[in-house]
Amino acid sequence: MAAERPFLVPVVVDDTGDQDAVVPDPFRAVQWTRLPAGDTPPEFATRIGRLLSPEPSSTPTAARPAGGVAAAGGSVPMPPTPPSPWLRRLPAAIAVVATLAVAYLLIDRLRTQRPVATTTPATAAGPATSPVGGAPATAAAPGVFTPPPHSIAVLPFVNMSGDKEQEYFSDGLTEELLNSLARINELQVAARTSAFSFKGKDVKIGAIARELNVGAILEGSVRRSGQTVRISAQLINAVTGFHLWSETYDRDLKDVLKVQTEIANAVASALKVTLLGDAAAKIELGGTRNPAAFDAYLRAAKAANGHHDAKDMQTAVAAYTEAIGLDSNYALAFAGRSIALSGYASEFARGAETRESFDRARADAQRAIALAPELAESHLALGLYFERGALDFARAVEEYERAVAQGAGNAKVLIQYAAFAANVGPASAGVAAARRAIVLDPLNFRSHFTLGRTLYDSRQYTQALPALQDALALDPDNPQVYAFRGVTYYSLGNLQGAQASCETKPDYWFSQVCLAITYERLTRHADAQAVLGKLQAWGGDSASYQYAQVYAQWGNTAKALESLDTAMRVRDPGLSQLATDQLLDPLRREPRFQALERALKFPH
Repeated sequence: MAAERPFLVPVVVDDTGDQDAVVPDPFRAVQWTRLPAGDTPPEFATRIGRLLSPEPSSTPTAARPAGGVAAAGGSVPMPPTPPSPWLRRLPAAIAVVATLAVAYLLIDRLRTQRPVATTTPATAAGPATSPVGGAPATAAAPGVFTPPPHSIAVLPFVNMSGDKEQEYFSDGLTEELLNSLARINELQVAARTSAFSFKGKDVKIGAIARELNVGAILEGSVRRSGQTVRISAQLINAVTGFHLWSETYDRDLKDVLKVQTEIANAVASALKVTLLGDAAAKIELGGTRNPAAFDAYLRAAKAANGHHDAKDMQTAVAAYTEAIGLDSNYALAFAGRSIALSGYASEFARGAETRESFDRARADAQRAIALAPELAESHLALGLYFERGALDFARAVEEYERAVAQGAGNAKVLIQYAAFAANVGPASAGVAAARRAIVLDPLNFRSHFTLGRTLYDSRQYTQALPALQDALALDPDNPQVYAFRGVTYYSLGNLQGAQASCETKPDYWFSQVCLAITYERLTRHADAQAVLGKLQAWGGDSASYQYAQVYAQWGNTAKALESLDTAMRVRDPGLSQLATDQLLDPLRREPRFQALERALKFPH
């Protein structure tokens, strides 16, 4: 077999004779292999592996036995096939003949032999990483790439406007197109964070596809000038490298949503996905036809997705408000603002501002549902409010389950649902949702962090650590992951590991919880008290739940219960963790604690 030379391996999977087959002429020049019912003997797979190997075959062509395929240690006996004239064409009924190039043969006939790609467990010394983007490594058979059918990644469209300030527009347009495709149930779409991790990097399409485990890549460019926009898009088969489809659209800005629909339909058609019902309505669900509103929404989404502090969240809320002011029926903008307000109330707001933000979040979520009841983001927003703002977990379950049903391919929905299920149960549902989120968004630290969190809440501490390590490989500066890894070490009795992890980011509030309990266990009482004092100065009554965690671990039951009473009075969002929180285990036999748990009405 000459190096770098394409070759064919025709395979017959039924009793079709060579004279009855309707096939391209080149297939008649090659000996056929017969695999009744498509069953693949190990010897045949071995032989194909040899043909694909860069090493020269040890079996000369002339030595191959007639009617069989040479393999290591012998041959696969097959019924002899008489040679056929090169140009013979016979009219015949449809023949079921798998006349495929070897790459396709391996995809379709050996799929069941492929090991599932899984995140490589990391050790305490550090996680295994892949050569692309520093992401967690995945295990797969060498030389075999068999992505799920109808799987696709949408890479960030390149900003060709010549203005760096227009970057948010090309990124936002990409994200909206990605979300549109994700609403097509038959497609598996890699989530935004993973797809965007390759932005600005010189990585080949094949490497990206393997990293994201997708069979197709959609890429393109955006050139915006005033109220006109040119969008170029191309769809590439990631296995073969061939272009499946490409198109360029010159449109008025107000028609951008129509272009999204056209591209999504074209992609589905190229991937041979059958769209059922009103596909356009599903793709455009919750959107706007107002170009200025769309522009403001993209700016808001950019601020919310990349937020690091309260100012970023306030910027997002302001831009969502601008979008809503321009289009009062923009469901996605209402849902986005609701989620941003709940996030702000949970992470950054203090005192009366907390309740005010939650009240606004509820109104926005209800408005989004009224406008677009089938929009997953709308129900996600209301579920988030019920979980954190109202502590109404039964209604939160209803909304989260609706969101998952309508957005099964939306990693953001799955991540939020997984975190919620880990808190209120069933924990197994949270773990399953987190694992599915990793499939859709493998390069997003939050997918791996959420898996670690759900495993921790399931009290599978040893299994949680590799997932948290993988999260740190993707976001080495994230204080939330260091803090949670520290508490996981603490739960395993590894106090040195807990101290080292939480001291990495000591100013983060949950790191302070971790250090307060770890220092106390290490008999560093003064240091423990100092850290708790710092946390109390920062949080006031709004962090009462965290004080209860510390006091419970210190063995100060009275103070812990008093802190929980305060948390109930101020409706601390942390109470959503009470049913499964291991740090509160010392309180579970206390009547006051049990009464509080009953008052919160956890559904499981």
